[in-house]
Amino acid sequence: MKNIKNRVLVGLFSLFIIASSCKHKTDGVITPEDRIAFDSAKLEVFFQKHPDFKIYESGISELYNKEDFHYVWYDKDGRVDFAEVLYGKVNGIKEEGVVVTMPYKTEVDALFSSKSGDKSTLENDLLVSAMYFYYTNNVLAGVDAKTSKKTGWFLPRANVSYVDYLAEVIKDPEKLDKDEAENFSQYYLLKKGLKRYQDVQSKGGWGKIDFPSNVKALKEGDSAKAIAQIRYRLFMSGDLAKDSKSTMFDGELKEGLAKYETRHNRKVDHIITPSLAKEMSISVEDRIKTIIVNMERCRWIDPEIMNSPELVAVNIPSYKLNYLKDGKSVLESNVVVGKELNKTVVFSGMMSYIVFSPYWNIPRSIIEKEIKPGIEKNSNYLEEKNMEWNDGNVRQKPGKANSLGLVKFMFPNSNNIYLHDTPSKSLFNRESRAFSHGCVRVEKARDLAVAIMDEQNKMSPSAIDEAMNSGTEKSVSLKRKIPVYISYFTAWADKNGNVNFYEDIYNRDNRLAQLLYTTKK
Repeated sequence: MKNIKNRVLVGLFSLFIIASSCKHKTDGVITPEDRIAFDSAKLEVFFQKHPDFKIYESGISELYNKEDFHYVWYDKDGRVDFAEVLYGKVNGIKEEGVVVTMPYKTEVDALFSSKSGDKSTLENDLLVSAMYFYYTNNVLAGVDAKTSKKTGWFLPRANVSYVDYLAEVIKDPEKLDKDEAENFSQYYLLKKGLKRYQDVQSKGGWGKIDFPSNVKALKEGDSAKAIAQIRYRLFMSGDLAKDSKSTMFDGELKEGLAKYETRHNRKVDHIITPSLAKEMSISVEDRIKTIIVNMERCRWIDPEIMNSPELVAVNIPSYKLNYLKDGKSVLESNVVVGKELNKTVVFSGMMSYIVFSPYWNIPRSIIEKEIKPGIEKNSNYLEEKNMEWNDGNVRQKPGKANSLGLVKFMFPNSNNIYLHDTPSKSLFNRESRAFSHGCVRVEKARDLAVAIMDEQNKMSPSAIDEAMNSGTEKSVSLKRKIPVYISYFTAWADKNGNVNFYEDIYNRDNRLAQLLYTTKK
């Protein structure tokens, strides 16, 4: 990935050179005299003086080698215009959720704030090149694929080429602020949310909520100091339009509380509990950190995925599945995911067939840990569980009591994970739904089958119901495979930048935050 990225950047800079040279020529003809040559040995001198830029050494060296060791950002007339645009973006990099300061920022600032910075010197040219790599590595690329996999992320990373896009940017530098095609679309919505939370932080944030120790819950009609604190908290997060400062739990607070609970995947019960007050006391600084972590995850998503005609997306922390057509959600369902010891893997696959009235071929690990001990205690265990031996393994027969329910959705993968129905419908009523052995249980499995089969195979709802309840396993291949993305986002924003926060059920945020707050990229 790193080598591919470097080759992309080299091609990109070639375009910069063409565009910037043309600004000095009326006929558009470019000659070698437009740019200044230098001795390649001087690159090492630059990195000796600026050792913190050595992380970009391979890319910078390849860049100048490609350009036959000529300046990139300066010619005999001075610095190219696009460098100013890039510098402006770097100065606003906090809005991109980047927390690591660029090395030698003071030196770069001086470069763009003094007349001497416009002089065509090799050190000036290399400083701008290093600034560019700092920006693209942090804002566009994110941490490398090897590092993201260490955080449990196995979704495919795109081999992105910025050449076509930046060719347009060179012609119109303002497009860099207007276009939102470089990253996954959710990145830009979280960016809006980050700005809002940074504004709250600048105003002092919100304090902790002093929930009364002798009260189990606060409800409409109650009065307490904590209610005024919660009212302010909801106002600051945008769930209330105004702060009346009242200590009375009134209808206005009730509506704001419902908005908050809905956004945070909580059951809307119109009461304030100690656990809710504790959650609402999470500082704005911690919420900002969560947003930044999830903006980084967005950098790891191929933005082209949203152009798929069909897409099934599962977000583990929110316990939600979305079935999208042409980028728009047509079905949303609650899901149950893997518990801590059997984490659902973050990866993608291609759904290729659906199985109605499925057998459950029980994994060997479950046979050893659960089935065999059950048989030892009860000789009728298999019969009572509607199971049978099959070629040395155990499977559960089709039927309403089958652990996979009446339908499963298959996207073959080495993790042996798939989507399926379940007879345990009561689990979907719980706020925390990490109970499975790793597969994803879908509450609206029948509706998902209808939506998919109606689109592709013209299988009627009645035919689907018959197949699901036949008691005989039946597989139906899809005419067009559907991408399935199982992801892990603990923050998700709507089009207005309102951020929903979800429990970090696999405790992955802090590890990634530590990486982002301490690692130079």
